[in-house]
Parts: sequence; C-alpha cells; structure tokens
Amino acid sequence: MIVLRMLLRRVLLLVPLMLGIVLFVFLVMRFSDMDPASAYFQGANPTQEQLHQFREDNGLLDPLPVRYVDFVGDLVTGDMGISVLTRAPVVDQVTTALPLTMQLTFLGLGIAIVLSLVLGVTAAIYRDRLPDQIIRVVSLTGVAAPSFWLALLMIQYLGVELGWFPTGGYVNPADSFTGWLEAMTLPALALSLPVAAQLIRIVRTAVVEELDRDYVRTAIGSGLPPVVVVGRNVLRNALINPLTVLGLRVGYLLGGAVVIETIFSLPGMGKLMIDAVRNGDPAVVQGVVLTTAAGFVVVNLVIDVLYLLVNPRLRSAA
Repeated sequence: MIVLRMLLRRVLLLVPLMLGIVLFVFLVMRFSDMDPASAYFQGANPTQEQLHQFREDNGLLDPLPVRYVDFVGDLVTGDMGISVLTRAPVVDQVTTALPLTMQLTFLGLGIAIVLSLVLGVTAAIYRDRLPDQIIRVVSLTGVAAPSFWLALLMIQYLGVELGWFPTGGYVNPADSFTGWLEAMTLPALALSLPVAAQLIRIVRTAVVEELDRDYVRTAIGSGLPPVVVVGRNVLRNALINPLTVLGLRVGYLLGGAVVIETIFSLPGMGKLMIDAVRNGDPAVVQGVVLTTAAGFVVVNLVIDVLYLLVNPRLRSAA
C-alpha cells in the first residue's frame, strides 16, 4: 500500500510538470525561426497570398492562448500534428523511430550499470591498492571523453581497421538478433562509457562508506563471508546515491542518442530530430522533444519507486 500511495503521489505531481514542459516547448517553437508555411511550400516559390492562406487554414494566425489550448487538446488525443514535409502524422513517425532509440538507450544503460557495479565494487573492496588505482584512472579518462569522440574512435579502430563491427546502419532484431547486436554494440558502448565512468566513482564512494560502518565489521567478525555481507547488505544500502545519479544520467543517454544515431546512421529519434531541424519541420521537432521529455519523466518515476524498494527507511518515510 505504501508503494502504491507513493506511486500515486508521484503520478499526480507529474501532471503539472508535463503541462509546464508542454508550455515551454510550445512557446519555444512558436518564437523560433521555423515557419511551417515556408517549409510546406519548400522549393515551390509560393506567393504571399498562398502563405497567408496556409497559415489561416492551419490556425497559425489565431491568438497564442487559443493555439496553446488547441495544441494541448490535440496532445491529449494523441495528435502531435502533421509533418509539413512528408504530410504524414508526426505520431506515426515518432512511433517508427522511438523503438530504435529505446533499444539504444536501454542497451547503453545496461552496459553502464554492469560496468559501474563490477568496477565500482571492485575498486571499493581493493581501495588504495593497485586495482583501485587502475579503475580510478580508467573512470577519470572515461569522464573526460565525450561520447561522440569515443564513437569516432570506435568506428576508426574497431570498425574500419579491425573490421570487428559494422560502422553504421541498423538491423531489425526480428530479422537477425546477431546482426542487431553487432550493429548496436559500438553505438551503445560509445553512449554508455561516459555514464559508466561517472557511476563507477559514485558506486565506489558509496560502497567504501558502507564498508566502514560498524554493522559490516560486526557481521564479518561474527563469521559471515565478506561476499555475503557485501552482496546482501552493503550493496543494498549503498545503491541509493548511484540510483539518484542514474535517473539523471538517463536523460543524458536519451540526449546523447541524438548525436550517436547521426554518427552511426541509425534511423531513430535522433536522426528524425536532426532531419526535422535541418528541413524546418516544427511539428516533428516538438513531437520528438515532447516524447523524449516524457520518457525522461517516466524513467525518473521508475527510479523513485526503486528507491522505495531498495531502502526500507524510505518506505517508512513515505
């Protein structure tokens, strides 16, 4: 019941948050230089009368509050508008591109979690010794390396010179899971390594603090194997801070996917966004931004619930 009450409270708080995000995106797009009428007649040399008629027919001349209410009403019904270039519903384009971005994001997230847990706990157990020093150097290097730079290095050395992985393109997992894994490995690694490097340091610090607590010394002194103490108690208590950062880093992964998808020629949300900005298609831009923002909000809601499951003290406070 406590979990359900907390979840309900978080969901109710998301309503004004999402309305604020929608308002912000709406205002940014309305005051941007993108002109749907010009994009619609791109390359056709329209007259001013044609441009004015298009704006009038599509409500672009209505007062701003009226347009905002219509915009929110359309979103509630699942209508994100029509692309002025492809004449296709934006929701269809987002639905087509979103699965690939989610695959890339969560594959990168999984890699980051595994690396940070394994290396962070190892560094904490062997603190101030050689394994810890090596891992700290590696993590500092990873933090300083941007994902796009790692992507270019991987393409050059692992893709072109060694030929271990394809340098671009996408394979549907339904057609070939092996081909999908090969195509997604380099993008996921490039996206996840900077996040993993940050989480390694946070996991190490959190585990070191827990290892210094009295209950750990008491448990080990009473004869419990250190592996059991670390796995059953230390990790459970030490995961709170890493979970906090992980929720924020998911936003980085979603944003970084825009660049990574472009570099690796993946037809996901990133490529859809870049193409829409380049071609001046505001409906698609705002559709991608709102979908990404909604995904970030939902992920943070899941992280909030995980806090509750990991730490009993949070359950009692909720």
